[in-house]
Amino acid sequence: MTTDRVSRSNHIPKLDERADEIRFGLIVLATDLTSERDLCRVLPLDSVSIHVSRVAYENPTTPENLQKMAPRLTEAADLIAPGEALRAICYSCTAASVTIGDAEVAAAIGRARRDVPVVTPTLAARHALSALHAHRIAMLTPYLEKTTVPMVDYFTRHGFDVTHAHCFGLEDDRDMARISVPTIIDAAVAADTDDAEALFLSCTALKAVEAISEIERRTGKPVVTSNQACAWVLSRLGGLHDLRPPGFGRLLERPLTNFHNGEAA
Repeated sequence: MTTDRVSRSNHIPKLDERADEIRFGLIVLATDLTSERDLCRVLPLDSVSIHVSRVAYENPTTPENLQKMAPRLTEAADLIAPGEALRAICYSCTAASVTIGDAEVAAAIGRARRDVPVVTPTLAARHALSALHAHRIAMLTPYLEKTTVPMVDYFTRHGFDVTHAHCFGLEDDRDMARISVPTIIDAAVAADTDDAEALFLSCTALKAVEAISEIERRTGKPVVTSNQACAWVLSRLGGLHDLRPPGFGRLLERPLTNFHNGEAA
C-alpha cells in the first residue's frame, strides 16, 4: 500500500468539552420501530445525544418471551458509548419491565454501567401519574389479554386504581407500531371511564405520542404514554427542567421529584 499521497495535518484537533454534553443511553428491542423516533420528537437534539443499543428479541409479545431478555440487558448496556458519561439509560419496553421487574432491570443494566440512573417505562409512568396527582387511571394497551393483565396488576400493586383496561389483542410489536393514530385516539377515548383521573397508554411500540393532544382535548384528562413518560424523566435527569415542548401533554409541565432506580415515590 502506498502512502506517498497521505500526510498528517498541521492542524492539531481541538476537542469540545465533555461537560457540555447531555448523553442518554437507550436499550430497545431488536424489533422496535418507534422508541427512537418518539424520544427524538420530545427531546431537544441540539443539546441531547441518544445512544442506542438493541437487545435480541423475538415475537410473540408474551410474558414468557419478554422474560428472556433479562439476561441480555447487561451486554446491551455495555455496548452503549463505552467510556462516555451518561445521564441515564432507558430500557424501552413497558411489558418486559413488568415481567422482569423495574429493580431487576436496573440491576442488570447497573452491572455494566454503575451509578447511572435506569429508567423503565413503567417506573416513568408511575412518576408521571404521581406528578399529575392521578391515582385512578384508565388504560389502553396493544397487547394480548394475558400480557395486559400483569400490567394492570403492576399498577394496582403500586397503589393505583385501574378503573378499566382495553387491549387491541396483538402479539407482534411490529404490528403494534403500525396501529394508526386515529385508531389510538378513538380507542383511548373509549377506554376512558367517568371516575378515571388520567389515561395511561402502554407500550413503547405504540405511536401514542402523536395522539396525546387530541385525547387530552376530547377527554379533558391528562394522558401518559410510555415514550412520553420516559422522555419526561430523561429530560429532568439531564437537567432540562424547563423543557416543555408543546403538543406532548400536561405532563411536560410538571417537575420530577425523588427518582430512584426501581422504585417511584
